[in-house]
Amino acid sequence: MRGQGLVLCAVFVPLLGAFLLPFIGKRSVKLRNLLALAFVAIAFIASVAMLPGAMANAPVSVKVSLPLGFSFGFLADSLAVFMAMASSLLGTIIVFYSIGYIAHYENQNEYYMIVVMFLGAMMGLVYSTNLLFIYLFWEISAIACWRLIGFFREKYIIRRADKAFLITVGGALVMLIGFIMIYNQTGTFDLTEMDSPVISNIAMLFILFGILSKSATLPFHSWLADAGVAPSPVTSLLHAAVLVKIGVYVFARIFLVTISYDPIWYTIIPIIAAVSALVSAGVALVETDLKRIIAYSTVSQLGFILLGLSCGTEVGIAGALLYILMHGLAKGGLFLCAGVVEHATHTKDVRKLGGLAKNMPLTAMAFLLCSFSVMGIPPFGGFFSKHMVISGAVMADQPWIAFTFILGAVLTVIYLLRAFVLVFMGECNYPDAKEGTWHMTSSVVALAFISLLAGIFINVPSGIVQSIMHMMGW
Repeated sequence: MRGQGLVLCAVFVPLLGAFLLPFIGKRSVKLRNLLALAFVAIAFIASVAMLPGAMANAPVSVKVSLPLGFSFGFLADSLAVFMAMASSLLGTIIVFYSIGYIAHYENQNEYYMIVVMFLGAMMGLVYSTNLLFIYLFWEISAIACWRLIGFFREKYIIRRADKAFLITVGGALVMLIGFIMIYNQTGTFDLTEMDSPVISNIAMLFILFGILSKSATLPFHSWLADAGVAPSPVTSLLHAAVLVKIGVYVFARIFLVTISYDPIWYTIIPIIAAVSALVSAGVALVETDLKRIIAYSTVSQLGFILLGLSCGTEVGIAGALLYILMHGLAKGGLFLCAGVVEHATHTKDVRKLGGLAKNMPLTAMAFLLCSFSVMGIPPFGGFFSKHMVISGAVMADQPWIAFTFILGAVLTVIYLLRAFVLVFMGECNYPDAKEGTWHMTSSVVALAFISLLAGIFINVPSGIVQSIMHMMGW
């Protein structure tokens, strides 16, 4: 019962607690901020508490039978707990950062409600075992994404929020058709009751349509860069911690754990990932908006994760899981650093920036350290995950795909160093710029050093990943 209580707390404390925040915010801003942080932190603490059992092959299961043969269920196995821990850890840091960032904006009650609900939806999706409830939480996250991207309410911003909503919800509806096709074949939506069916190429195509749209993979990538109009903690949440990771997680949950597909997809999906990674890296190389540079970098790095999951090798899958954590930490830090810069200068145009390291040394250091991890520079955590993913492609006898990703990795080094030099080096164009609030500065510094420590003590995260591989039978 204790374990079941933990998984229910991880999901429903943030999901339902979010609706209390606007009412509390009318009475006490400080209490609202504290509770928002607490709701997300509880999800993280509950997930950590379930880790020992998940690693000991004793996952927590909650299941309720519903009418007409349907069921509602949560499963806290090693894969779900790992993903929940990574997302809720980043979510906790982002909410803490928000206390300093969002303090002078309007609609704060709505902001905290939607952010916390967003993270609750992520917890629900991660732990769900039923395709219908995966779809339900998927759509809750899309609604939250729509409101958060359009937070500043200007017309052009609302149009971009609507674009993100239409692409991700449209993709999800197509994916739902694929789920129904699986139901017609297996007689159940419950993943734990399926006996490793091999689905048709049409069903696979429909489900992949939804996964790629949510994970902003080419050709569905453009909404993610446009989401940069949102507040920086929101873009960090979307790009690093929650939204774009939903697609790759669902791919792993459905296709690596439960369902099989035609071997031709072992070739098609890596090609899609390679094209997406290379094209988006090229766009990042010529972008002039700091947040759009980082956004296109996200699209590129998601290609690495998709490659690792789809190449079919043990090393590649382990690298992809490690990549989810390492990319989330570092990319979350980069977006939060961009938020500090935008707060101080009121611009995101790298051509107008420069020399900020003189007045903002902590932010500059954090940006550089997080960049090193995304680049894959040893001993940062990103080096090990990137090396494993590319090695996995080589082991899958796809040397040209591996070469494409090596080229993408080189471009990553170039565009992130270019961004750092243009923003932080040279003559200072904003002599009055200064570090953000202590909430903001401590958050970016923490993510930078966690990215470094995750590489130095790589045995800890890699040990968890190896346990996941063993428990999942990969």
